[in-house]
Amino acid sequence: MFDNNELEKIKLSAEKYKSLVEKTTQKFPERKDKFQSSSGYEIKRLYTPLDISSLRYIDDLGFPGMFPFTRGVQPTMYRGKFWTMRQYAGFGTAEESNKRYKYLLSQGQTGLSVAFDLPTQIGYDSDDPMAEGEVGKVGVAIDSLKDMEILFDGIPLDKVSTSMTINSTAAILLAMYIVVAEKQGVPIEKLSGTIQNDILKEYIARGTYIFPPQPSMKIITDIFEFCSKNMPKWNPISISGYHIREAGATAVQEVAFTLADAIAYVEAAIKSGLDPNIFGQRLSFFFAAHNNFLEEIAKFRAARRLWAKIMKNRFNVTNEKAMRLRFHTQTGGSTLTAQQPLNNIIRVTIQALAAVLGGTQSLHTNSYDEALGLPTEESAMIALRTQQIIAYESGVADTIDPFAGSYAIESMTNEIEKRAMEYIEKIDSLGGMIKAIESGFVQREIHESAYKMQLAIESGKEIIVGVNKFQIEEELENREILKVNPELEEKQKNRLKKLKQTRDNEKVNKALKEIKNAALNNENLMPYIIEAVKVYATVGEISNVLREVYGEYNETIII
Repeated sequence: MFDNNELEKIKLSAEKYKSLVEKTTQKFPERKDKFQSSSGYEIKRLYTPLDISSLRYIDDLGFPGMFPFTRGVQPTMYRGKFWTMRQYAGFGTAEESNKRYKYLLSQGQTGLSVAFDLPTQIGYDSDDPMAEGEVGKVGVAIDSLKDMEILFDGIPLDKVSTSMTINSTAAILLAMYIVVAEKQGVPIEKLSGTIQNDILKEYIARGTYIFPPQPSMKIITDIFEFCSKNMPKWNPISISGYHIREAGATAVQEVAFTLADAIAYVEAAIKSGLDPNIFGQRLSFFFAAHNNFLEEIAKFRAARRLWAKIMKNRFNVTNEKAMRLRFHTQTGGSTLTAQQPLNNIIRVTIQALAAVLGGTQSLHTNSYDEALGLPTEESAMIALRTQQIIAYESGVADTIDPFAGSYAIESMTNEIEKRAMEYIEKIDSLGGMIKAIESGFVQREIHESAYKMQLAIESGKEIIVGVNKFQIEEELENREILKVNPELEEKQKNRLKKLKQTRDNEKVNKALKEIKNAALNNENLMPYIIEAVKVYATVGEISNVLREVYGEYNETIII
């Protein structure tokens, strides 16, 4: 891209600049001895064409909507349609969450994102002793189809795209969504949305697993197969780097471990007989947006380019639509502070802007009070308005990939891609992602990064405004914090008790037995789970049947 004679002139000028810097820093020393990214590579004082002299426009950047998709997955990006503004919400009972969804939709939200409580995520009903004290706390409690019917009451599922953050019980919740839509008169092929369904990152970073990796992968490929045949608008997985980053990973590790997980899913799907040219079109991804603005923009671009190359070169994919890395972004929950919480509005704005400039397909902006408790209605609205102001007022959505060609951004994009690929090659040498997880390699890498960051914050090398610098005396008592009413747990248990008394338990037992037989015979579980859901078998009952067949996973001890 650059003329050699011009590069030589730049080299000569760079030497003059270097001597000028030396004189200047004697009088005005720089703030740090060493400037580094979150991933440990050097942030240079100045970037020039010398840093990207080997960049090839067509091969490395190209055009939006074309391989290698560095500049975006759609030809016109936000000039045609804004990203989906999908605020993550769910708490207490289905009735409470339904009210919040309707409120957010009335305020201009363009997609739903469902948070489930911990018992639902790990396959326990609200009346299970293991669920005590956790019902409705970090998301909505869903025990049966009855709850799902209430959750989406009055919400037209043929017009709203729904994302569900659910993993080990994803097949059950997807089945419930399908049946609710059927009862609304919405055909399965018209449903659009995503289930997270990414179990590998649960073993790495989050912990809401039930079964060991191999049977979990089998259930995921069942969902892939079912969706590819019946749900052309549905994303059967959202491969998540978000939770990996929140656990303490760097930007490079977030890209590397997410794409290594994706490689494992593609390999499993191919092994089960699926065509990556077809199912690859419906793969979606989920990333975090943190505070290092330039690095985050570069991270999204690097991930997109690297995945396109992996699908093309590693899996011999020929359909360009199956090479696209389409992703949802959530601003960084771990970056929010309980101290001076209004500062979080600024953090979220910076992060959301990085996601948009990085080309996200949908976005959740965290509420400023989430370090204190569940978002209030007011804070949720401010979070949504942050997206709307970026979309309608900032002008950044009017041109595609506006940072392309920046010496700094292109250099960082190259660096992140190179370092992420080195991690992927290391994971390959260990036998793939499942082996790397079972050996504890991935977990150790994240733990080490998290530890280094914590040391940097405690020593003051990393400044967190309001936490380790610029502190103030604060009055905490007068803050409005949304709390889940403990009476809601009893209400949920009573509804479940009534359901179990009034449903046809003979049909339930028959349906559960058929799921067990299907699991033993290695059949696709989705049709059997759908039939069980229709007769109001619960999340816990279906999960327990599968526990009998597959067993439960015991976490690897990291030394």
